[in-house]
Amino acid sequence: MKVVDKFLDVMGFLDNDEEDEQEEIIQSQEESQTEPQYKRKKGQLVAIHNYKSDSAKVVVVEPKNFDEAQVIADNLKNHRAVIVNMENIELSLAKRIIDFVGGTAYALDGTMQKIGRSIILVVPPNIDIGGEITEDYFEDQEDVFSWVSKFAKRGEI
Repeated sequence: MKVVDKFLDVMGFLDNDEEDEQEEIIQSQEESQTEPQYKRKKGQLVAIHNYKSDSAKVVVVEPKNFDEAQVIADNLKNHRAVIVNMENIELSLAKRIIDFVGGTAYALDGTMQKIGRSIILVVPPNIDIGGEITEDYFEDQEDVFSWVSKFAKRGEI
């Protein structure tokens, strides 16, 4: 700057655009410092299972061989309740199916309950079983479901 410009500037007669710009920058910096600083934090995502409407179905299966135990397990994996009727199969086959389905229900945090003579209800964790069947109905029966009834009494199944 020249001496004359400095004199006029000191006296206030000189309009200096550079100083105005610097003042605006300083003011905007002060304003941005006074505004709260928001940092975006990474939150934890929690999956909310929204099961399809077809998952509310109850599937009835009357197995004829051990291969149908996988059909029962697949329905449980797809969050469907399964009623398994084993009235017309041999006791040894029924035990194998119960073991397989019981293991599947346990692995999926599901529940298995006897609901009739040689009939069980197996549900995935998104379905609760309410109510009980009276024990005197089953007292005279010696069948494959004796261990299911025993654990259901204790509340373990």
